[in-house]
Amino acid sequence: MTKHLIRNIAATIVLAFISSLMSSCAGANIYSKADDVKLGQQMQAQIAADPAHYPVLNNPTVTSYCQGIVNTILTSPNITNKDFNYKVTVINDPKTINAFSIPGGSIYVYTGLLKFIDNEATLAGILGHEMTHADKRHATQQMTQQAEMQGIASVLLGRVGDSTTRNIGSVAAGVGAYLGAMRFSRDDEREADANSFTDLMTIPGRPWYPAAIKYFMVKTLSWDPKGSTASLANNLATHPPSQERLDNVNKQASAAHLADPAEMQLKTAQLQRIKAMLP
Repeated sequence: MTKHLIRNIAATIVLAFISSLMSSCAGANIYSKADDVKLGQQMQAQIAADPAHYPVLNNPTVTSYCQGIVNTILTSPNITNKDFNYKVTVINDPKTINAFSIPGGSIYVYTGLLKFIDNEATLAGILGHEMTHADKRHATQQMTQQAEMQGIASVLLGRVGDSTTRNIGSVAAGVGAYLGAMRFSRDDEREADANSFTDLMTIPGRPWYPAAIKYFMVKTLSWDPKGSTASLANNLATHPPSQERLDNVNKQASAAHLADPAEMQLKTAQLQRIKAMLP
């Protein structure tokens, strides 16, 4: 048996061990809340300094509209880290159907997403989903698992000279690489969907239909890119739609005995007014 084959077998065994170990470490986080905030601030600065990739929409009305939805969601008692800065920035990119949040709370919404969805309640559901990723600190949890995996692999494979790092500066060095590499786990996506529903359910006055994110899921699951210049690629990579996610939202709605929404809970006209302002 060659040394190369032995190394491959050893690596396979190690990775299988790490995978089983990591499943029991879900939710662990070696980073502090202050680290989330610092990382988010550094990423904010990099995004602002890169208008070629992140062209900010200069329309205070549209930005204020999205921010107002986020501010209302923040009144839900379900949100833990209310001290994060849930600031919304609208990216003027009609070809990208996506939204993302970064550690510390900041949320980025693409104009392509605003054009793609059909009512304000769906937008509220998506924003609640993104706020959960920040609130539950999913990004630094993922970074923790990656660091632990690298550290365990180094020990088990005998590379004692290797080291893992929790250096925030090195992580923020390339925001594009970070966003490209970040893949939320199925558990993270489930939690984000479930908490988005609970957030909207527990807002005083319940202004939106809490299960409206399902309309986005239905549309993405059936979306045909032929003849369209828009792309769901980024959204599908970081927030892959699935029948399971849709089923889970429907189960929550059923368990809460929600009736079919009236227009006052969907607020279609409000979003259409905003869409008319988009370039």
